[in-house]
Amino acid sequence: MAAAAISHLRRGAQRHALLCLSLSRRRFSSTAASPLAAAARRLLSTTVDAGTSSSGEHYKPPPFDPFRAASLSPSAPPLESPRIEDEPPSSPPRPEEAAASEAAHEQATLACQEVELEGLKAGVEAVKSREESPEEKEAWWLLSRAVVNYCGSAVGTVAANDPSTSQMLNYDQVFIRDFVPSAIAFLLKGESDVVKNFLLHTLQLQSWEKTVDCYSPGQGLMPASFKVRSVPLDGNSEAFEEVLDPDFGESAIGRVAPVDSGLWWIILLRAYGKITGDYTLQERVDVQTGIRLILNLCLSDGFDMFPTLLVTDGSCMIDRRMGIHGHPLEIQALFYSALRCAREMIGVNDGSKNLVRAINNRLSALSFHIREYYWVDMKKINEIYRYKTEEYSHDAINKFNIYPEQIPSWLADWIPVKGGYLIGNLQPAHMDFRFFSLGNLWAIVSSLATQRQAEGILNLIEAKWDDIVANMPLKICYPALEYEEWRIITGSDPKNTPWSYHNGGSWPTLLWQFTLACIKMGRRDLARRAVEVAEKRLSDDKWPEYYDTRTGRFIGKQSRLYQTWTIAGYLSSKMLLDCPEMASILICDEDFELLEGCACSVNKSARIKCSRRAAKSQVLV
Repeated sequence: MAAAAISHLRRGAQRHALLCLSLSRRRFSSTAASPLAAAARRLLSTTVDAGTSSSGEHYKPPPFDPFRAASLSPSAPPLESPRIEDEPPSSPPRPEEAAASEAAHEQATLACQEVELEGLKAGVEAVKSREESPEEKEAWWLLSRAVVNYCGSAVGTVAANDPSTSQMLNYDQVFIRDFVPSAIAFLLKGESDVVKNFLLHTLQLQSWEKTVDCYSPGQGLMPASFKVRSVPLDGNSEAFEEVLDPDFGESAIGRVAPVDSGLWWIILLRAYGKITGDYTLQERVDVQTGIRLILNLCLSDGFDMFPTLLVTDGSCMIDRRMGIHGHPLEIQALFYSALRCAREMIGVNDGSKNLVRAINNRLSALSFHIREYYWVDMKKINEIYRYKTEEYSHDAINKFNIYPEQIPSWLADWIPVKGGYLIGNLQPAHMDFRFFSLGNLWAIVSSLATQRQAEGILNLIEAKWDDIVANMPLKICYPALEYEEWRIITGSDPKNTPWSYHNGGSWPTLLWQFTLACIKMGRRDLARRAVEVAEKRLSDDKWPEYYDTRTGRFIGKQSRLYQTWTIAGYLSSKMLLDCPEMASILICDEDFELLEGCACSVNKSARIKCSRRAAKSQVLV
């Protein structure tokens, strides 16, 4: 079976988990743990089996941060702990003991999954029986009209169903990223067949033959979108067959391949398994192969020195030139979430051990990198303001040679005293201080951000409500690029004018991700407040794609009406707020074993060593 699902849904399982709470701080070890303890552990964390990816026998501590300073934080202890590989190995269990332990462990895993599944099924029934408002009934009707069928089965929803325009461009296609909120709405309502069909059909479209000019996309690339077309059957003009025609970016504006499609696919696959209990889908050979192809593409070696993914402009939700090339936060948060989800679902065997090890290595390095270098609050901005430049050594404080003059004039007066956020991008000599909603929200959902950072992000949104929510939630980024900066960075893009579209426009589809983040942090009041703001206008405005102006007062000048992910985002938010335990299908809790397992510093000989002390200090950040 796939690794046990982790959940905020504790109905009936809390007592089972608390029996073994004393073992929740278990260190990495090759000694077999109690099956009952392992089962309880999975209810409280998102780590994989102790006997697979995190065992001392197979787990090798990753080179955590090659740019590391002398300490992780001002209060961090010295990094003189011995390397994990230097610790004396424990004696392995006898074969008969190992077999018995594995069998008991599998039994406990199944029991935990059954308990959680029963609770989720009860949640689905509660969603079905809840009373819907007139706006919700209209939204469900519109969502059903957007469903696309292929060979008699529903396989997705079109991006928009706007009757007011004849120029649909690619809005009549099924986009992977756009379908995710629709899929969540369907799953919460108990309508899972369309999601299963979507997952399997998009899997069949994974990159093999498509080309852009003379270059083929990397093996494992998921398409940005697909369309159902009717083509003549064997040259017969009277007989037709339906085919799925994918777009890997060769038809898109800017001809950019999507980086986020495969990441969203993995996240949705996990959510489907958790809410339906259909883990056999994850175990299928073709699905396991699809997961590995996506991960191999993302984890492949290159010239980049950072654990973050290097991508081009236009490769994610922000699909036009907006100066996000490099290491945009949105992709890093989705990447981290997809790695966490994939680690639960990958079948552990001799052929997958190296991949699981690579996932653990990247998770450790990525979480440290984002938490340490992307986070800004008033204290951190003061540090950057006093940075020294042109530092050369392993002990450099200003590792990326950031010039203090890069701090924008708006930031000092905008950021609240209590609160902070993860910046949009980080590269050598460049920090993008813009606030990007999707990346920050998904960093909370996936636990890429620490508890303190997650609280700080929501505190900032609350303090800057008039800037980020105002008349329509939520700003895709803040602030907008204006004047000469807009002309240079966007290329004078007429669609991305200041406070429009992706340049500071307001996108109601972000509502469901904001709701998830608020539920996880116990701030449902904020989510309800945002939903109330949105539903005052969405139906009357015919469910637009986005809104313009600094406060989101105007419907976007090129906005499509009856935008599907606007409709689905609203529906998902309403259902999640009424049944918050259902958020567990998408949320990942903090993985303390991952943090305990490894961190490293550079010693006198400039070689990387591992220190558990340094990793534990990250838990407190």
